[in-house]
Amino acid sequence: MSHGSGLQAGLKNRHLSMIAIGGVIGAGLFVGSSTGIATAGPGILLSYALVGTLVVLVMRMLGEMSAANPTSGSFSAHADRALGRWAGFSIGWLYWFFWVVVLAVEATAGAKILEGWIPAVPQWGWALIVMLVLTATNLVSVGSYGEFEFWFAGIKVVAIGAFIVVGALAVFGVLPGAHSDKAGLSNLTAHGGFLPHGPGAILTGVLLVVFSFMGSEIATLAAGESEDPQRAVTKSTNSIIWRIAVFYLGSILVVISLLPWNDPSIKTDGSYVAALNSLGIAHAGQIMNFIVLTSVLSCLNSGLYTASRMAFSLGERGDAPKVFAKANSRGVPMAAILSSVLFGFVAVFFNYKFPDSVFLFLVNSSGAVALFVWLVICFSQLRMRKIIQREAPEKLVVKMWLYPYLTWATAALIVFVLGYMLTDTEHDGRETVLLSLMVAAVVLIIAFVKQSMTAKKTQPEIPATEDPEKVPTA
Repeated sequence: MSHGSGLQAGLKNRHLSMIAIGGVIGAGLFVGSSTGIATAGPGILLSYALVGTLVVLVMRMLGEMSAANPTSGSFSAHADRALGRWAGFSIGWLYWFFWVVVLAVEATAGAKILEGWIPAVPQWGWALIVMLVLTATNLVSVGSYGEFEFWFAGIKVVAIGAFIVVGALAVFGVLPGAHSDKAGLSNLTAHGGFLPHGPGAILTGVLLVVFSFMGSEIATLAAGESEDPQRAVTKSTNSIIWRIAVFYLGSILVVISLLPWNDPSIKTDGSYVAALNSLGIAHAGQIMNFIVLTSVLSCLNSGLYTASRMAFSLGERGDAPKVFAKANSRGVPMAAILSSVLFGFVAVFFNYKFPDSVFLFLVNSSGAVALFVWLVICFSQLRMRKIIQREAPEKLVVKMWLYPYLTWATAALIVFVLGYMLTDTEHDGRETVLLSLMVAAVVLIIAFVKQSMTAKKTQPEIPATEDPEKVPTA
């Protein structure tokens, strides 16, 4: 990342490795998996495998573009260059919107846990404290964000690793002192078969688990502020397969092997707590609450970082107020961080004042943004590969497999999932897609109006694929 742009290379390689690993493990894995298990039974493993494959393919495409051109705008900057200004503008702002809503969701989730421990402070008070502490961290320097994330993600990774080891020992009956009478691989088929609700439940499961994967792209945004961006992107892209296989598939496999999928405790206590309780591990609930809290704080920390860097990049490209693109002497984009936090606070306020109307609208209208982002990455990569091959073929250090066929297949799968969501009335799938499309349409209209107003200065389309568009190069 050129230092002229104001951001500094404050992230060490160990920070970036942990951001890459931790970014995949959202709090959604701990909190949301119980609904998925109840819906699809053991077949939820196929849902996770399907979404995991999708994420691996999308991250491969993003890795190809980001290794050739690391920038804090990541896929928004690539879309800007490959598809045109309207694409970079729209997807950048939609992504920003997604993360500021996530800030509110996670702050509330963290506040609930903290209030359970120290009831003297009201829930909104905890939400406020959590937001303020992490805002301060992000405002100090990118290094302090990286350090916080290193430890948060480290706790998550160690916890899930320990959970998988302990759980696997219990499943095979070699865990000393465990009362695991229900455990065994037979749980995968014994209670109504592997797909108790039929194959259709796999797709419904996909809708329920897809959101817990959002965040895997953070490493490519953060790479712009690392010591060796190209190496960082290459490393995080190459390691995503084992990260998803171990953390998602591994831990969910352990949960549904320890307990029958239809055990009522999975729904009441949450899948991981229920699994630990079934082994007779003391204080399992509190241990898990601590890990979920760590995940929530990690997600908040990253969400704030990601939203602010996207705002910075949009400001740099003239798609957001110029002040967003200003960084202080420590390389911190103050205005971009504070404006993102401000919207986060507004969303928290809505969550307490109008949880069932305004806040529900915010959550649902940002819900499908993950899928829109992935779709844009697919189309950007199709065009960006040609640009890189023409201009700097030596920069193709990460390559998308079976290009262009696998890229098209991935795009088709994402469109299929979006289409299937429209048929899902039970889990708000249809509402989420329709509201997200509505918000996307509004942003697109603004993008096209803005583009036509500046058309006199910049001729659209043809220069967009040849002109580097002020995107910082490595």
